[in-house]
Amino acid sequence: MTSILVVEDEPGISSFVAKGLTSAGYNVTVVDKGTDAISGALGGDYSLIVLDIGLPDMDGFEVLEQIRGQGATLPIIVLTARSSVEDTVSGLEQGADDYMSKPFRFEELLARIRLRLKNASSEDPTNMVQINVGGLHLDLRTRCATIDGEPVELSAREFTMLQAFMEHPDQVLSRSQLLDMVWGYDFDPGSNVVDVYVRYLRRKIGSERIVTVRGMGYRLVVM
Repeated sequence: MTSILVVEDEPGISSFVAKGLTSAGYNVTVVDKGTDAISGALGGDYSLIVLDIGLPDMDGFEVLEQIRGQGATLPIIVLTARSSVEDTVSGLEQGADDYMSKPFRFEELLARIRLRLKNASSEDPTNMVQINVGGLHLDLRTRCATIDGEPVELSAREFTMLQAFMEHPDQVLSRSQLLDMVWGYDFDPGSNVVDVYVRYLRRKIGSERIVTVRGMGYRLVVM
């Protein structure tokens, strides 16, 4: 049975989520502290974490940073009362796989959990490859990136976005396509999270490599 760790300090919400997930056939553990979330993530006993940002002992963003910084790659879905684009981007930048604002519908949370677990289980390490496009190099095993032989530090989300571009060189990718490829689930159509991450990437790999195609999206230029 798939095990899910729910990190939430509001008893009403944690009970609501735990009961729903248990009914859906998952083995659920609930904790209310960031330190317990970190130890749970690193222990290897869970397939996915549902993480609240507002925890009593430490900020959820710090929890995310520590989990990812120590190499844990399991899917993490963030729950938060914060709904600004800045907070959304911050959570994704720290390595969250998805982001849901409170209040939320359990059916939507369950759908996102199933999607993340499906994506994680479909990743076969034997299929991991290296991608080279016009001086850009990605190693999908080590999650390392280089430009003309020089290493460049990318966040988890930046890496995935660059991978999407490199898998479709010289092709225009719309914002909705990038949302699907990078986040795996539609955000608010009015969100500018794609534009924000394209800006981040341009700063790191060179603004000339990603061009804006007005009214259509973005294109990676093969140089």
